[in-house]
Amino acid sequence: MSAAPAARQPADPEFLREAAARVRALAAGYEPPRFEHVPNPDAAVFLCAIDHRTGYQRGHLVGGSGPFEGSALLWELACAEERRRPGTLSAEALREVGTPEVERLFRIGGDAVAGPETRARLWRDLAAGLLERHDGSAGALLDSCGGRLGDSGGLLAKLAGFAAYSDPLQKKSFLFAKIAERRGWLTVTDPDSWQVCADNVLMRLALRAGLVAPGEADAVRAATRDAFRRVAEEADMPPPVLDDLLWERGREDPDLLGMAGGDLREPPRPEGTVFY
Repeated sequence: MSAAPAARQPADPEFLREAAARVRALAAGYEPPRFEHVPNPDAAVFLCAIDHRTGYQRGHLVGGSGPFEGSALLWELACAEERRRPGTLSAEALREVGTPEVERLFRIGGDAVAGPETRARLWRDLAAGLLERHDGSAGALLDSCGGRLGDSGGLLAKLAGFAAYSDPLQKKSFLFAKIAERRGWLTVTDPDSWQVCADNVLMRLALRAGLVAPGEADAVRAATRDAFRRVAEEADMPPPVLDDLLWERGREDPDLLGMAGGDLREPPRPEGTVFY
């Protein structure tokens, strides 16, 4: 893939219309996830914080359900432990968490999560910030935003103060906001602030559909987010629902929206990236 920066010009209107028509067809009868397996806001904010490449080698059953793979496996393991031992995923419990504890929590059947030391560091930073600014509570963090995603007092800005949520494109922040809204912990008062989470799945879809040009990872991600915002508008679909639909279907079918752009893949992740 070329290393030239991606063109940030608006996507071709014809491709946008075609993509929106395809999205509307895919959405017929589609129900986005309700995240009912996530037990509380604390679990959500701590798991979103470390929801990046997991490194699991295969799928596993958890509590007789599954098999779960990748990110879904990470969430199932941690949520199951939180249900068994309430408070496991809390600021107080994780303020001094170390690599061994993270390794144990996410180990299953001889399979281990990648980068446990980085995940432990992100958890410690998040726990310290919640304890300092929000009484150690993700619920208090949500309450402090008054329902706003955007502006300086909104949820996105508050989350950006934590290392795990410092991604300029706010992938993890939007994921947490989406879960909180679906679970009834957050009522968003500025819905125009929603964006899709431009991860590797959505980048690949956008590249192969011809909605964005190839280039460096950050530029492609920004262009992907812009393009799918316009697709959501054209399809009259909330960006979080479009995000779910494309991610669920696009993991298995990179040509879900066509391949007018050619046989392209998402650019490599920059060294040390923990955002997607």
